[in-house]
Amino acid sequence: MNDKFNGFFNDDGTEINPDLIPKPDLCVTCKNDGDPEEEILCILTRADQQGEKEFQCFAYVPQGGCA
Repeated sequence: MNDKFNGFFNDDGTEINPDLIPKPDLCVTCKNDGDPEEEILCILTRADQQGEKEFQCFAYVPQGGCA
């Protein structure tokens, strides 16, 4: 059993390495990209949708846009 309690994990308990999760183009144009308060949500959203045909993010705000 893995005794590690910090970090990101899938539902099956496997660790998620945020550095290995690709960042979709949508994320690069988002106002939240690079915001430390949004980082965890962004990583988990990207990890959850790995391998999906289309990436969707309901927290997306265009740079220069309103929240």
